[in-house]
Amino acid sequence: MKLYFNADEIFEMAEEIERQGARFYEKAATLFKETGIQEMLTGLSKMEVGHERLFASMRSKILSNDYQGYDPDEMAVAYIKSFTEGKVFDAKKDLCATLTPSTTLKDVLNLAIEAEKNSIAFYTGIKRLVPEALGQSTVEQIISEEMRHLVSLSEKLATA
Repeated sequence: MKLYFNADEIFEMAEEIERQGARFYEKAATLFKETGIQEMLTGLSKMEVGHERLFASMRSKILSNDYQGYDPDEMAVAYIKSFTEGKVFDAKKDLCATLTPSTTLKDVLNLAIEAEKNSIAFYTGIKRLVPEALGQSTVEQIISEEMRHLVSLSEKLATA
């Protein structure tokens, strides 16, 4: 039996990942006095807000086209399902709760790197389900931006 996916639920999850990322970076920025660190984290937060808006737009477009995603080999849906069930990572976990006044920059960077890796993996699965006409290239763009975030965070961690 070939599986169909619920685009509304998948894109809501993607939006939530981005909302949590934005909140995490904003809160993390308040922990540091150094302007450069604050600007980096605030900038990442703003990018995540932009990604959330892109996913919301894609969701709206997909739903308005009454598109039911088709997954012929059933792999993409199984992959996405492993995320939604928390087997790969808990998309509902609030990273902000891990931030305390004693959180170091290295702690923040390590948490952020892990979150970015998880986002890239999740969005790679979404990309397989989205036809080009409905925004596959937008998902690819978001993956590329998340990869740049990962590189930037890793470089910052190396010097922290």
